[in-house]
This record gives sequence, structure tokens and C-alpha cells, in this order.
Amino acid sequence: MKRILILHGPNLNLTGEREPDVYGYTTLNDIDTRLAGLARERGVEVTCLQSNHEGQLIDMLHEARTWASGALLNAGALAHYSYALRDAVAAVAYPVIEVHLSLPAARETFRSISVVAPACRALVSGFGWRSYMLALWGLLDLLEDS
Repeated sequence: MKRILILHGPNLNLTGEREPDVYGYTTLNDIDTRLAGLARERGVEVTCLQSNHEGQLIDMLHEARTWASGALLNAGALAHYSYALRDAVAAVAYPVIEVHLSLPAARETFRSISVVAPACRALVSGFGWRSYMLALWGLLDLLEDS
């Protein structure tokens, strides 16, 4: 059975209550539940983790080398400046899809560039909680094709 790592970065634990006009009212727990449901339908398992700490996200990516077929990563604001996180994504053999609830390019100027994205297989953003679902669907299709 394929196993997928879902990594949620800084401040995503507050999804559903933090800036709902930007990120929506769907909680992180609701997103994880929906991802688990889609994964079951597709015959895969997901492990969903959240951390507000850059180093812990890096450790999780490294540890998953032993079991993950792929990963979704919402690095939050770290996507815009964390070269260490970018290097961790580049260091793993499994495909990583960058995910954002909002459309960063349509927001503040500093959010218009992701330093993590070039190390990722793809990027899905701007669909709210559905960004995760679309990213998982796409990742699973990529894995089936390879």
C-alpha cells in the first residue's frame, strides 16, 4: 500500500479561525479527515503532521524517506524564504507537491516567490481546502503513472 506524507507548516494549526477571509473556515482537522477519506477511496494511507518549527518539518521529510511514496507540503510562510526546507525537499527521492490554501501570488509581494517550489514536482494553490484534495489526487495519479 502506498503511503503519503501530508505536512502542514507554521500557523496552519489555526486554519479555520486565523484570517478566515483568506484561508476559509475549514479547520485543519477537517482537511486531514477529508484527505484520509480520499486516500481510502484510492487505496492509500496518509500520515498528516503539523509543526510550527522549520527543523521539525525538515526532520519529518527526512524520516519519511523510509516509508513515503510521496508528500504534500504546505510550508506556509516558510515557502518564501526557507532554503533549508527547499534543500530537504530536493534531498528526498519521493515526489513532493507544494500546497497553499490561498493564492500567494495575488497577495503581499513577499509571497509571490516560493523558494521551495523549484524543488517540488508541482504546486497547487488558491482553491482553499480543495487545494489539498487536488494535490493528493494529482500526486496519486503521478504515482500510478510511474
